[in-house]
Amino acid sequence: MASRHQAGPTEPTTRDQLLDAAEHLLIEEGYAAVTSRRVGARAGLAPQLVHYYFRTMDDLFLAVFRRRADVGIDLLQDLVRSRPTLHQLWELREVGLTTTTFSLEFMALANHRKAIRSAIVEYYHRYRQLQLDAFTAALADLGVPEERCPPLVAQLVMVGVTQLIAIDGEVGLGSGYEAVVSFIQQQIDSLAAGEPATRFQAPSDQR
Repeated sequence: MASRHQAGPTEPTTRDQLLDAAEHLLIEEGYAAVTSRRVGARAGLAPQLVHYYFRTMDDLFLAVFRRRADVGIDLLQDLVRSRPTLHQLWELREVGLTTTTFSLEFMALANHRKAIRSAIVEYYHRYRQLQLDAFTAALADLGVPEERCPPLVAQLVMVGVTQLIAIDGEVGLGSGYEAVVSFIQQQIDSLAAGEPATRFQAPSDQR
């Protein structure tokens, strides 16, 4: 990413302050609130410093996105190397709920900024491939044949349902998903036990 400032002893602190301020504004008020004036005020710094460290606002947005995305990629790479079980992959679904607003704001921003859209597409290609590698390994460790449960199906169902629940929760539609979560859990249990596909059993509090 282009920057007018050369590396120096005070750069990380100031730069990180600006990135933190921009991320907080984006999450709390939406991407439209992220202006050089607002970022500078939130960071307690002169707004001119935003363009001193970041040539354009797109550069600032890209730095905010890549900072969070790089952490996500690193964590997922570590996860894949640890060969998590299918149960562990499902238990990690709550992690995604903390980044829903962040992701939605960048998706909205990508509709208007080509450079940001390209960065997001590149990131999600890498992230989803790593996810798929994790699901493929977990199903292979269980000896589950692909015709019983293709890894891509497991990934899309488990990750997709998690994302949908998170998005619905953000707009106040999140309710009544206990049966969906229970059904997926039952299927994971049957796969782990080497059983054929199981019939759905509703949670006891819904019968």
